[in-house]
This record gives sequence, C-alpha cells and structure tokens, in this order.
Amino acid sequence: METSSRDACCGDKFTAMVTAKAEVDLRLSDYEPRSELKIPTHQIQRPCFPAIDYHNHLDPESPREVLRIMDECDIEKVVNITMKTGEAALESLGKFHSVAPERFATIGWMDWDGLDRSDFARVSMDRLERLVEHGACGIKFWKDLGLTLRDAHGTLLRIDDERLAPIFDKAAELHIPVMFHTADPDAFFAPIDRHNERYEELAAHPDWSFHGSQTLKTDLLEQRNRVFARHPQTTFVGAHLAESGENLAYLTQLLDTHPNLYVDISARTPELGRQPYAARAFMLKYADRILFGTDLPPAIDMYRLYYRFLETADEYFEYPSHASRQGRWNIYGLYLPQDVLRKIYRENALKLLPPASR
Repeated sequence: METSSRDACCGDKFTAMVTAKAEVDLRLSDYEPRSELKIPTHQIQRPCFPAIDYHNHLDPESPREVLRIMDECDIEKVVNITMKTGEAALESLGKFHSVAPERFATIGWMDWDGLDRSDFARVSMDRLERLVEHGACGIKFWKDLGLTLRDAHGTLLRIDDERLAPIFDKAAELHIPVMFHTADPDAFFAPIDRHNERYEELAAHPDWSFHGSQTLKTDLLEQRNRVFARHPQTTFVGAHLAESGENLAYLTQLLDTHPNLYVDISARTPELGRQPYAARAFMLKYADRILFGTDLPPAIDMYRLYYRFLETADEYFEYPSHASRQGRWNIYGLYLPQDVLRKIYRENALKLLPPASR
C-alpha cells in the first residue's frame, strides 16, 4: 500500500513533535515519574495513640526544636540512640534529659576503645553501669561488630565471641535491653548491577555496599542469633526488623525461636509497605513485640507518613526515607486495628523503658 505525500508529511510532523517534547537523553537519576492513579488519600495529622519513637538519633538536633515537632505530631517520647561514647555520650544524654526528662530517653553506643585489652569485658561492664547511672535505658551494638572490628591479633571479631558474653549478662542484670543493628539490607550484599533493586542508592553511595566482604550476611545473622539463644535472660531489640524485612518468613521463625527478642520498624516501611498482606499478618501476629521507630531526622511530614502507613488503607504512596530513596517503588497502608496500634505505638516501648523514663 502506497503512502500519500500528505500522510508522509503528517507522519514527519508527528515524529518531530514527539522528539521535540521528549527528553530522550534523560538520566535515570533525574527520572521522577508521577503516578496518574486517582485513588483516595488520607492525611493523618496525629496518631490514634500518643507515640514513642523508640529509634532515633538526635545528637546534632536542638532539643527544643525536636519538642516542637513532637508536640505537633503527638510524639510522647523519643528514644535517642546516641552515637557518641565516653564523656561525649554523657553530655548528649544530659543535653536532652535536662530540657525535658519525661520526653527523652537515651540508648548508649557500644564503646570499643581498648578492645585489645585483656580486661575489655570488665571495662565495658563498668562503662555500661556508668551509662545507666546517668539515665541510659539500653545499649546498642552496631554493624561494625562482625564486619570491621578486629581484636588484638588482627582477627575479625565475631558477634558471638564468648569474650563479649559478660556484657550481655550485665545488661540483663541492669534490666536494660541490648539493641543490635547487624548487617544491612540484602541489596547491600549483592553486586551493584542492573539486577540490584537499590542500584541508584548504592551507585550514589558505593561505600554502603558490603558485596565481596569477608563475611556473608547469613553468617552475620546466625552469629547474632546465637547470642540471643545463649542469653535468654537478656532482652534484645533487632533494629530495622532485625535486618530481615525482605524475608518475613525468616523473621517469623526468628521471633518464634527467641522469645527474648523485640524488633523495631525503623526505616523499614519500604520493605513492609510493598508486601502489605504479609506485613499486616506479621504485625498482627507479633503485635506484642514490635516497636514504633523511625531512624529519620524528626520532621512533621515524616511522622505523618508513618501514621498513614500504619493506620490507613491508602494505596501506592511515598514512603518516609532519607534524601535518597531506597528503590523505585511505593507502599500501601496496613490499616492496623486499634488494639495493635496501641501496642506498637507506645505500650511495647513502655515495657522496655525503666520506670523513671515512663
């Protein structure tokens, strides 16, 4: 079939018009598509119960500015996980507690100074006692344990190293929980290639990748899990869903095996919110052991996105995150029932906080 000169002319004009409008050399990092879905949205200004943010890092923040945001969003208390040690940790603790002791609590940061000492465990227990005497309500072990820390012989320090056992027993004696942030999301241990769902984030921050590290993520988690098992009298908190948000079946087994374990949801709405059916069932089953936490700088919009995620049945909306989003997906609300929300927002945290901090 022959094409008329008129059709050819129209075709050329159409092609030119489309080419002129399209940004054919648009970089993937600049691509920010806007959803065309027309669906109900609900803006939750305040949670249905006063909330305790059990996982945040406030060291650089102004206490009074944080309080302003807390009041606006009905945050009853924020637990600051200081990333400082020694006198600097005590100063950070005092900075917030002196302004509003009933609104702030502090979890200490494991101090590895002197790791090569033969009496390191005893020194660590003394430090832990001092932190608690000044009002600390827990201690956090970060992902450097198992990945980068080395003992006096230059050997990578295992999470389940028996030399650390007295520290976990001391936490039980002091009636404070031990928080673990072991490993990172699965994508951080995978190659940074076209199959990695967090490629853009890791390409921008390649130092966050642990691909090719000496220890596999599965090995790190198993080392940590042995600590849970060896210290049944110690209460543990697995930060960021115990770094297992991509695998709720595994996390279910973990919680069933270790009754002394809680988990927080901080910075893991991107994982939970894209598997809403499984996530809702998980949250209902373990409502007594899940803690509300954010791990994001206090901000009104951030808190309200968390409330929307937990309380509504809204579909396909943005998740709260740092400046760089974790991946190219959106989330769905879990519309949790009131009795579950009450536990997750505050009651579970109150079980872990000392009476003086409640």
